[in-house]
Amino acid sequence: MEMNDIMRFGIIGGGVIAPSHAKAITGNTQAELTAIADVAVEKADKLAAEYGVPHVYSDYEELLKRDDIDAVTVAVPSGYHAEVVIAAAEAGKHVLCEKPIDITSDSMTRMIAACRKAGVKLGCVFQRRLTEASIVAKKAVDDGKLGRLVLGDAYQKSYRSPQYYQSAGWRGTWAIDGGGALMNQGVHGIDLIQWLMGDVHSVFAYCSALVREIEVEDTAVAVVKYKNGAFGVLQGTTSVYPGQDTRFELHGEKGTIIFDDSGFKQWKFADSDEEAPKVAPRVSAKNDPLQIANDGHYLLVDDLIRAIRENRDPLISGEEGRKSVDLILAIYESARTGKEVTVGK
Repeated sequence: MEMNDIMRFGIIGGGVIAPSHAKAITGNTQAELTAIADVAVEKADKLAAEYGVPHVYSDYEELLKRDDIDAVTVAVPSGYHAEVVIAAAEAGKHVLCEKPIDITSDSMTRMIAACRKAGVKLGCVFQRRLTEASIVAKKAVDDGKLGRLVLGDAYQKSYRSPQYYQSAGWRGTWAIDGGGALMNQGVHGIDLIQWLMGDVHSVFAYCSALVREIEVEDTAVAVVKYKNGAFGVLQGTTSVYPGQDTRFELHGEKGTIIFDDSGFKQWKFADSDEEAPKVAPRVSAKNDPLQIANDGHYLLVDDLIRAIRENRDPLISGEEGRKSVDLILAIYESARTGKEVTVGK
C-alpha cells in the first residue's frame, strides 16, 4: 500500500467508545477520519456530523472496499471483533482493535494469524499501559528496584447500574460480551498487572452474578501464580457502590509500589529513601463508562501510524493483547470447575 503523508482512517462501530476513537484520529495531524460504519446507521450519522466525516455506512464491508482508507479502528461489541478484524486484514487495512481483542481463544488465534498473513498491523487498545504511573512502575520493576517479586495484586471495584446492562442487548451476555466485570471492565487492569509482574502460570477463582440480573459475573476474585513464582490477587466487580479507584499493589523482597488512579500511594525501597514520583492523575470510569479518558486512544492511534511507517509491531500487538483474555478465560474455567487452571491450556 502506498502511504500518503496523511493516514486515512475508518471507524467500525459507532457506540459508547467511538467518540474516543474519533477524537484521537481527528486530533492527530498525521491522520484523517474518512468514514464511519455502524449497523445502527443513525449512530454513525450522528458521529459523522459531529466530526465532519464525509462517508457513512450501515455495512462495514462497504467501508472496507474504499481504496482511500489505510487503517480502521474497531469498536463493535467484543464478540464481533474477530470477524471485523479478519475482514479488515483481508481488505489490506491496518487495525486498532478495542479491548478485549476477542472473547475466545480460537477467535484471537485466527485474527492474529489473518493480520500476520496479510502483512497489516494489529494494535490493541489497553490505554492503562500508557499512563504515567504505569510506565514509571514498570521501569522500577524492570530495573530490579523491588528485587525478587513476591506479590502482584489488582483491585478493580467498579459500579455499573442495572440500566447500563439494559442499554444494549449484547451487554452482560456470554455470546457477545464474553463475560462481565472481568472481560468488559476488568480486562484493562488484568492486562496491566501481568504486564507489570510478568505472565501468569495458573489461577483459582470464584465468579458470580451476586447483584445484577445478568448471565455473566458482576463479581470475581482470583488467586494467581505468576510464572516467576510470585502470587497475586485479582478482584473485579460492577456490583459495588460506589465504584472505587482501581488499585495496583506490587511487592518484592526489597520494596513496595502501590498506585491507583490518583497516583502513587506507596513507593518504598529497602536501599533507598527516594520519594514517590509525581504523576498526572488518570480520569477514572469507575462509575460511568462515558468518563473514559481520551489521551490513551490518541497515543495508540499515533503509535499505529508510526508502526505502519516504521514497519514494526504496535506497542500492544495482537499477541500481547490476547494475554489478558487468555487469563480471564482461565479464571472463568476455574470458577466453573472449582479447580486450579493453567493459563492458555
